[in-house]
Amino acid sequence: MRNIHVWKNTTIDGEKREVRAEKFGKKWRIQSKLKHEDRWTYYDTPLVEDLIELRRVLWNKYQRKHLAFEDVAAVEKLILDMGGSWESTDGD
Repeated sequence: MRNIHVWKNTTIDGEKREVRAEKFGKKWRIQSKLKHEDRWTYYDTPLVEDLIELRRVLWNKYQRKHLAFEDVAAVEKLILDMGGSWESTDGD
């Protein structure tokens, strides 16, 4: 079973952006594209903002028992390793 998580957001310039995060093995692969683009951008080093949003998406799925906590913890570690942080506004 593929472990893919998708979300959309709007850039500062008002463009719609779709982001996909896929876990294969123990490694996360993140890609994104703007609505007008034909090709996906793959990130060797993901943006901290994308990791924070991925953590929020994973946390929500974990709360509904649709995901193991180890996925949330792995992304939290990636965020911390990159010097980032997430706000604890979702009750954890």
